[in-house]
Amino acid sequence: MAELVEINGTDLAAMLCSRVCHDLISPVGAIGNGLEVLADPEQAEMAEFAQDLINSAAKQARAKLEFARLAFGASSTQGTEIDTREAEKVAQSYMSGEKADLDWKIVPVLLPKNKVKMILNLLLISAGSVPRGGMITVELDGAPLGQEGVILRSTGKKTLIPYQVGPLLAGKPEDGRIDAQVIQPYYAGLLARDAGLDVTIEMIDDEVIIKAVAPA
Repeated sequence: MAELVEINGTDLAAMLCSRVCHDLISPVGAIGNGLEVLADPEQAEMAEFAQDLINSAAKQARAKLEFARLAFGASSTQGTEIDTREAEKVAQSYMSGEKADLDWKIVPVLLPKNKVKMILNLLLISAGSVPRGGMITVELDGAPLGQEGVILRSTGKKTLIPYQVGPLLAGKPEDGRIDAQVIQPYYAGLLARDAGLDVTIEMIDDEVIIKAVAPA
């Protein structure tokens, strides 16, 4: 059985920064391409398309940045708790650029920052489980306040459990290595463990279910 892998804070920060940069490369690159077209008088007929590209990419980049600020960063929110309405806002904005739709069923409540970060990071995994689109439902598990966990359900045309996500959530990658390519699910599992929750992922029929709940 693989052993729990621990990484130091410096490496964790560096890998998470790499993940954020990776997510922003595409929309920022698209903005740059659009600006190049607008600056080229020989491509005047493409100006309208370029402007639409810039507008769309800028919206996507902003959504990804706002999501990353809450999911990975320290966040500017005061105190140690976050209103779930703020989490829903950034989650819906982020998912508007993804193929799946989001059904956020968490009622307005204050949750610890790291638990909110965990929910958003688990949402990224759920989005990866429906690569051809579908529906993701997010809800608390009904445990008493302070002990609440979260359940995410993904359904779609072709659902799957992303490669190695189960072991990474458990902090026990099969090859014993953590790098920038797999840091996000590892980080999600780390947040769950810090919250005292057990996190699992399974597929039942065509539904992928992620649970982060208090130990039985």
